[in-house]
Amino acid sequence: MRQSFPCTIFLTGIPGLEDLHTWISIPICSMYIVAVISNIFLIFLIVTERSLHEPMYLFLSMLALADVLLSTATAPKMLAIFWFHSMDISFGSCVSQMFFIHFIFVAESAILLAMAFDRYVAICYPLRYTTILTSAVIGKIGIAAVVRSFIVCFPFIFLVYRLTYCRRNTILHSYCEHMGIARLACDNINVNIIYGLTVALLSTGLDVVFIIMSYTMILLTVFQIPSWTARCKAISTCGSHICVILLFYAPAFFSFFAHRFGGKTIPHHIHILVANLYVVVPPMLNPIIYRVKSKQIQDQIILFFSHINTCC
Repeated sequence: MRQSFPCTIFLTGIPGLEDLHTWISIPICSMYIVAVISNIFLIFLIVTERSLHEPMYLFLSMLALADVLLSTATAPKMLAIFWFHSMDISFGSCVSQMFFIHFIFVAESAILLAMAFDRYVAICYPLRYTTILTSAVIGKIGIAAVVRSFIVCFPFIFLVYRLTYCRRNTILHSYCEHMGIARLACDNINVNIIYGLTVALLSTGLDVVFIIMSYTMILLTVFQIPSWTARCKAISTCGSHICVILLFYAPAFFSFFAHRFGGKTIPHHIHILVANLYVVVPPMLNPIIYRVKSKQIQDQIILFFSHINTCC
C-alpha cells in the first residue's frame, strides 16, 4: 500500500542508547539553557552598547542569533523524546524542522565567512577598514547570507514532497534532516543525494575555501610585520574566530564524511550523538570564547553588572 507521504513520523532519539536517554538529556538541557541565555545576553549587549557597534561585533550578533535559532529548532523536540518519549511528529512539522536546520546551518556558514572577511580587511587594510565595512555593507552582507541560504535550502522541501512513501515512518535520529526523510521513500532518491552533496560542496564547501584563503592572506600580511609584539596582537584578534570556525566545521565534516564513508566502521549511535551535541555545544561555547578573547566585551559585561549592582 503506497501513500504520498506518512501522516506521522517517529524519531527514535539515539538508537542503541535508549536506556541512557535520561542521563544524556541532562548535559544537553544544561548546554541548551546556557546557549540561549548567553547568546541572547550577547545580542542585547551588542545592540545596546554603542561602543560595540563595530563590524566584528555586529557579525558576532548575527552568529549569536543563528546559534539561538539552531539550538531552539532542535533541542526542545530532542528533550521531549528523551524525557517524555514523545517520538511522533507530523510530516509537515518534520519537513519544517528539516528546512530550518539546513537554512540556519548554511546562513551561519556565510556569517563565519563574513567574519573572516572582516578580519582580513582589519589586518590587511586597516586604514580602509571603516570605509569598506560600513553599516550599509554589513546589512547587505547579512541580507545576502539569508537570501542565499533560502535559495539553497528551499528546494529540499520540494525534493522530499515529490517522493512516494511506503509504510516506513521511523527516522533513526533525534531530529529531522533531509536524507533521514528521503530514506523513508520507496522512490529512487539519487536526486536528493546529488543535490545534498552539491549544496554541501558549493555553499559550505566554498565558504571553507574562502575562509582558508582569507586566513592565508592574513598570515602572509602578519609575517611581514617587523614587530613581534604587533604580530602576536594581530594573530590574537583572529584567535576567537578560528576557535569558533573549528567548533562549527569540525563536527559538521565529521558527520558528513562518517555518514557517507564510515558507516561500517563508526557505530550509528556515535553519528547521532555527535549530531545532537553539535546543535548545543558550539552555541554554548561561542559566547564564552568571545567573552574570554575580547577584552572589549569583558569590559562591557563588567560595566553592565556593575550598573545593575549600583541600581540595586
